[in-house]
Amino acid sequence: MRAVMCEEWGGPERLRIVERTLPPPGPAQVHVRVRAAGVNFPDILIIQAKYQVKPELPFTPGAELAGEVIAVGADVTGLAPGQRVLAYNTTGGFAEDAVVEASNCMLLPDGIDDAVAGGFILAYGTSWHALRDRAHLRPGETLLVLGAAGGVGLAAVDIGRAMGARVIAAASSEAKLDVCRRYGVAETINYGKEDLREGLRRLGVAPDVVYDPVGGAMTEAAFRSIGWRGRHLVIGFADGKIPALPANLPLLKGASLVGVFWGAYIRREAKHWADSAAEMLRWLAEGRLSPLVSRTYPLDQVPAALDDIAGRRVTGKIVILP
Repeated sequence: MRAVMCEEWGGPERLRIVERTLPPPGPAQVHVRVRAAGVNFPDILIIQAKYQVKPELPFTPGAELAGEVIAVGADVTGLAPGQRVLAYNTTGGFAEDAVVEASNCMLLPDGIDDAVAGGFILAYGTSWHALRDRAHLRPGETLLVLGAAGGVGLAAVDIGRAMGARVIAAASSEAKLDVCRRYGVAETINYGKEDLREGLRRLGVAPDVVYDPVGGAMTEAAFRSIGWRGRHLVIGFADGKIPALPANLPLLKGASLVGVFWGAYIRREAKHWADSAAEMLRWLAEGRLSPLVSRTYPLDQVPAALDDIAGRRVTGKIVILP
């Protein structure tokens, strides 16, 4: 099979495609023929040895995928060859075939496109956990989404809208905000042209919940504008800078700074995650969620796809089709 390999730490240009033999699945593992694999910002970090998990070289990047079960390990129950699944893993997705833990696989409802499924679980799983489990977002509340046109941002817009929130989308360009407007957001703020706090004052908005995958200076600006008893969700730091927030701000606002670590959550609260994932997939199958796959790439264009993620040229999700 063909697989993208990271043989030395560095940028996407150092990746190469090789022919390799996939080992058979272990007792608790599944062999999946990869139909689609989502591309995510952590995929860039992991090949540069900047991620919290550092796999041994060489390895195949790619943390999420969808495909067909080819074979299962001796101890696997509930999965069988021929079934369609989506799966998440730290590595292994950017290949024609992958071996993943059976516990990381979920049966895919009928009617879901491979490309949509391949880029679904990380962005929507993160945003679902953030808004439903951590923020306890309620219908009628105001949700401010920073980086709203990116993978996790647009997932938060989509889920927030489906939960009945008033969604304010904030992004760095009108082109990105145009994507958000298609999701029925109430208002938009172009923080490439307008100060975020000024934009919120213009709208007369003090958000109940802030969804923040950006970090940097945006975090303090958003928190200074949050409403009483607001919840500021710390998703990530796409800006590249981890902010230092003055501790008096949560005190004055009666507000909460809430960490969201989806990877730890699914390990520590596996039963709760399984129930949440089943509900989320039902919403997807029922059409209550509308994931956007803005572009697909063949396997030999994985470096270009990662460059597009790094250069913030992506709206929604981009997906590899091996």
